[in-house]
Parts: sequence; C-alpha cells; structure tokens
Amino acid sequence: MPDHRLFTSESVTEGHPDKVCDQISDAILDGILADDPYGRVACETLATTGLILVSGEITTTTYVDIPNIVRKTLADIGYTRASYGISATKAAVLTSIDEQSPEIAQGVEESNEHEQGAGDQGHMFGFACNETPELMPLPIQLAQRITRRLAELRKSEDLPWLRPDGKSQVTVEYDGDRPVAVKKVVVATQHDDLSDAYPDVRMEHQLITKEVVDRVVLPVLVDSGLDFEEHFIVNGTGRFVMGGPQADTGLTGRKIIVDTYGGYARHGGGAFSGKDPSKVDRSAAYMTRYIAKNVVGAELARRCEVQLAYSIGVAEPVSVSVDTFGTGRLDDRKIGEIIREEFPLKPREIIQHLDLLRPIYQKTAAYGHFGREDDDFTWERLDKAEALKAYLK
Repeated sequence: MPDHRLFTSESVTEGHPDKVCDQISDAILDGILADDPYGRVACETLATTGLILVSGEITTTTYVDIPNIVRKTLADIGYTRASYGISATKAAVLTSIDEQSPEIAQGVEESNEHEQGAGDQGHMFGFACNETPELMPLPIQLAQRITRRLAELRKSEDLPWLRPDGKSQVTVEYDGDRPVAVKKVVVATQHDDLSDAYPDVRMEHQLITKEVVDRVVLPVLVDSGLDFEEHFIVNGTGRFVMGGPQADTGLTGRKIIVDTYGGYARHGGGAFSGKDPSKVDRSAAYMTRYIAKNVVGAELARRCEVQLAYSIGVAEPVSVSVDTFGTGRLDDRKIGEIIREEFPLKPREIIQHLDLLRPIYQKTAAYGHFGREDDDFTWERLDKAEALKAYLK
C-alpha cells in the first residue's frame, strides 16, 4: 500500500516581529565581529509598540552604536512609518547589557592548559534529504520562497500596498518519502488600508487575494515542477492592516523551526540569532547541517539526520548520532564512524573549518539558515562529498 501522508511547514517574512528581533540581534553581533572577531555575544531583542529593548551578555574590545544599528535594521526591513507597527526614526531604543559570566568564559577561552570548550551544554540536529536541489525538505523551501517573494514585490513596489509583516504555510503530499503534490497554501500578508479605494471590505480582500495568488503563490508553485491544487487561503481573517510589533510582541529566538527544517527534522531547542559561534547552539547546528548535506550529497543516504551533543567547557562532543531512516547505503553506525574521521567536531575546529568569525549573520536571520545559495553560508558547501563517496567502494 502506498504510504500517502501530508506535511506542512511555515515561514515568516523579515518584517514579522520575531524575525525583526532576530535580525537586530544578529546585526549587533555582526557589528562586534567586524572589529573584534573574538567578541563574546549573547544578544536578545524584544520588540513591541514603539519600543525596542536589547539585552544580554556581551564581552568585547570594540564599541558598537546599538541604537543606530537597531534603527538601520528597522529601516532596511521597511518599518519606516508608525502605521506599519513601528517606526525606525520614532521608536524608543533601550539597552541593558552585561558581560559574559566569568564561569562560562573560563570554559570557553583557550589557554595553554585548556582547549576551547563548548559555550554551553546541549544537543544540536542537522538534516538533509534529496527532495530538492538544495537537499532540503520541500515544504519549508516552498514556504521560504513565498515569504521571500512577498518581500521582493514589496521592496520593488510591484505590489506597493504590501507591508513588512507576513507568513506563509505550505502543505505537501508525500508518497513514502517522495513529494508528489502541493495540497494547500496559506498566506497572511500585512497591507495598506485600501478602504478609500475599496469601501466594501470584501472587494479589498478579493483584490489582495488575487494579486498574492497570481504574483506570489503561483510563480513559486509552477517553478517547483510539482502538481498542485489551487486551494489557497490569503488573509484568513479577511484583513491584515495592523501588524508588526504593534500587533504582536517580537522576541529573538522564537522562530527556531522556521530557521531550520520546518519541523521535518528534530530540533535541539537552541536558537541561533544573537549568539557568537563559541555557542554550539549555533556553530554545531551549522556543522550538523554541513555533515548531513555532504552525506546525502555523496549518496551515502537519501535522508540523513545528525545529532551532536556537548558539555559546557568540554571540547569533544559527548555523543555523535546518525539516523538515515533506512535509506543509508552503509550502516548508520558506520556512517557515524566516518563522520568522526572526516569532520572536525570540536568548537574551535568547527569555527575554523566553517570560517565563522565573520560578520555574516544578519542575512541568516530571515528566510532560513539552511538551503540558501550564498558563499558566506559555508555550511552549505558540498566539498566533503567526494571524500565520503570513497567509503562506498
């Protein structure tokens, strides 16, 4: 019997309140790394009506103008008017910053007596599969493309009534582990108040629905090459004028599933944004994606999930786990041995191998950290695939 099932993933635009906070936290991180690559940053942001609050623990030899970074980030996203939910020029910016705990610092800093250890305990997952050219699950890739297209059409003013906040959701039908059709698409997009031109709210909604379907959803689905049902929901409540931090308080690290695999793979629970790469929540999650992608790229398996676990202050991972869900051409235990042999797994080695001490993080903070074509996303390289293929001989 065919194993037919549905799976749904969501994405959010860069103007979603939580993503605003992720981008501010990572912009501050980039500002520090640009002058102090060894700065220690754990930066959290909260956004609400007319207010941005930045807090956390930062130890650095440089200075960054946090209020200026906040305002520039808001403006770049498109929050230039108070009516959009927050204004780059008018928002209040408050900061509350402390230094990194000395107990954490002594476990992370490298010395003659001490190898750089993990910045915290925890377990991180990375995943890859052969459903898409990017070796990512199809539902999250389609959802990310839809939200990115919303932003592109807004910024180009092709759809000038679009505002920054928005979401997408895509449901894909699977036959076994093979995607066969897109069953449903949901889009919520903030928009201008068009009541002057369309006094009847239903007419306003019909216009927005038609434009979003024709200009956003259909181009993405047609490009996917899959069959799809024209079952689309746009702005399910009928209207979405009030948005951004005015409608929903934003926090750094609250979209960890959007950031990764759309729920298709497991997640260790640690967020990425605002954290320098000494935090294995970020660097080891990037390494597990790099490992899993190269395993699938080398055709050792069609699907691969890798878990690394660490203890604070200890360099070696406490465990390495592999699951290929029955698709491996080698035993999972053997693939785990290969990973230990071929990939650097200590924090310092990961940082060096993936070249993570650079100001590259703000652009990771919207539309996913994985499955992106960008030279700075070093964890997306397939440069170990050939070495891994040799183990099949």
